[in-house]
Amino acid sequence: MQIELDHIDRQLMAALQQNARLTTGELAQMTGLSQSPCWRRIRRLEESGLIDGYHARLSRRGLGYGVVAFVSISIDHQNELRSTAFVDAVRAIPEVLMFHGITGTADFLLMVVARDLDAYSELLQSKLHRLPGVKQVQTSFSLQEFKRFDDLPIPAAGA
Repeated sequence: MQIELDHIDRQLMAALQQNARLTTGELAQMTGLSQSPCWRRIRRLEESGLIDGYHARLSRRGLGYGVVAFVSISIDHQNELRSTAFVDAVRAIPEVLMFHGITGTADFLLMVVARDLDAYSELLQSKLHRLPGVKQVQTSFSLQEFKRFDDLPIPAAGA
């Protein structure tokens, strides 16, 4: 469902994207609304699907994941059964943080975390190479992170 957004909706989304623990009272104060209208606006944003959930941002390094890898995978041939099996198998791997079907020389791109290179090597050999229909796997390691995927840009009015 597409809804019309005004500056208050944008303020609410930006504030919640930065800190989902803000109370309705704090959000109301920030936007100049009283609590009930503020709560109704948030509820409307949730019901429309613009607010997709609330999450804690965990520290990758704090959890011991020192390696980030971008893995390009080509599969031997795509049909619905093979693609479904592949997608289900990839989704079941907890170390896969992002998973996209892409255009270009590969069919899929994964973002994967591992404790270290040995752990990545084990994941590659025991899981990634054994995915249904895998023809080729190419890995690029992140050497330095300059910007994380945390927040989406909120479109300006009329955009």
